[in-house]
Amino acid sequence: MLQAQIYIDQDELRGIHPLHQFVMQLLIEHGIAGATAFTGHSGFGRHHRLKQPTQQFSFDETPMVIVFIDEAKKVKEALTELRKHYRGGFIVTHEVELW
Repeated sequence: MLQAQIYIDQDELRGIHPLHQFVMQLLIEHGIAGATAFTGHSGFGRHHRLKQPTQQFSFDETPMVIVFIDEAKKVKEALTELRKHYRGGFIVTHEVELW
């Protein structure tokens, strides 16, 4: 089994729709076994700009991670298709054992 994590900002868009909704729909269409989207309290990326949307009067983007798991072949196919539509974000994968 392979698990993938996609790091994005919650308010990123794909056209006029939220990117996280687009990604989840893509995963459903690829028959992925399961996925969960998490909203973060704070985070930073390669530019080292701390994003803390929970701070009062903060307009920073809310960090988000989408985690999904399935057979390695299906995960790689879904990620390949995602990259055809979206080049941003940070994606990592790692093997996991199902118990």
